[in-house]
Amino acid sequence: MRVFFRSLLLLLGFFSVQIEADEKEANRAGWGTPSQSSVDYYCYAQNALDRDPYTITHSLTESNPWWKLDLLKVYTVNRVVITNRLLDICCSDRINGAEIRVGNIPTDVFSNPICAVVSSIPSGASQSYSCNRMAGQYVFVVIPGNDKILTLAEVEIYVVYPDNLAAGGIVTQSSTYDSWIAEWAIDFNPGFFPQPPLACSSTNTQTNPWWRLDLGQIYRVSKVVVTNRLDCCPEQINGAEIHIGNSLDNNGNNNLVCAVISSIPAGGSSTYACNGMEGRYVNLIIPGDSKILTLCEVEVYGEGNLAAGGIVTQSSTHDSWIAEQAIDFNPGFTQPSSACSSTNIQTNPWWRLDLRDTYRVSKVVVTNRLDCCPERINGAEIHIGNSLDNNGNNNPKCAEISSIPAGGSSTYACNGMEGRYVNLIIPGDLRILTLCEVEVYAEGLIQIC
Repeated sequence: MRVFFRSLLLLLGFFSVQIEADEKEANRAGWGTPSQSSVDYYCYAQNALDRDPYTITHSLTESNPWWKLDLLKVYTVNRVVITNRLLDICCSDRINGAEIRVGNIPTDVFSNPICAVVSSIPSGASQSYSCNRMAGQYVFVVIPGNDKILTLAEVEIYVVYPDNLAAGGIVTQSSTYDSWIAEWAIDFNPGFFPQPPLACSSTNTQTNPWWRLDLGQIYRVSKVVVTNRLDCCPEQINGAEIHIGNSLDNNGNNNLVCAVISSIPAGGSSTYACNGMEGRYVNLIIPGDSKILTLCEVEVYGEGNLAAGGIVTQSSTHDSWIAEQAIDFNPGFTQPSSACSSTNIQTNPWWRLDLRDTYRVSKVVVTNRLDCCPERINGAEIHIGNSLDNNGNNNPKCAEISSIPAGGSSTYACNGMEGRYVNLIIPGDLRILTLCEVEVYAEGLIQIC
């Protein structure tokens, strides 16, 4: 269903999205506020965002003419696409030498870092410039020098959402007004252009309207970002509560409250700190009668146990103590054979988790067996990386386990080590590796080219 809605948006041309290793990229240009250093021939700054290459922006002849887009908040800018003026107008070489700058300083263009320099763009053609995830609220196009004119036919600014957990979730709501379906709140388009019904969710008028996001597994949620509608009625969001937890009692609305939204300006985004609240479900609900819940975008950030979605193997298997039992959310204290993994007695026994993609691993949590033999874990090494040489055991070491009490769990900081594979290995002869639970927490997905 989610693929269908994204395809529909692409066909309508209202926003662009690319999916690369679960990282989403969206054209943010149409949602921001444009301006320019001067205006000539009624060629205003917003002409670069109207998706019509026949309308252009045009500055006066001046020193350092610039065009600026305020993205309204800080984004990670992946690339900028510039379309030059058409051949039948003239002067396609005026774009030569233009600089694309991304940053957070609105009043001094040259204080913002350079993303790219435009050498030339043929008349009517479009050129894409990689900004490699530069962070900033403002994107400038400026031509340095005296007696310059800046003309732009179109500008597209693609931002990425590398850590937004909402991207992979399943959504529902208490009721649906017209075509304002629940999925529009996580479509990477806040619905400012061209019309909110194509990009915002909304319930009918009802008692206690709610919207729910199923993250698919339990996460420690650090923050939730909510974007309000721009066209009208911003006060409708007032009093909305954000709930996070694992229960579906009362449709998830009985879970703990992260925050209460007092108000959000029209078209604005507000961030609510949830301080690591654990939960699979994120609900927004407005308590009261005759209420409407409209959401133009919901973003959820945090960290989760990535082991749950991984593929595991080990160097050997003792009896029924299979590798998968180390990631089954059951530490196996009463019956370890049915909930812990274990190798046979061997040289250098190992266990490996394939995260399926490369992540920045923040920490690994290991739970030791309770019934006996806690000392067997002593000396185990945790390795993280992208190589399968020596079954992944040659990857860089995150930590060495000195000891873990029987039935205890210990956390090992890996400080953002990058890798797809997480290995535990005990070097030496006549060793046994037993794991009752392994949890892997990561900060974000990494795109490997």
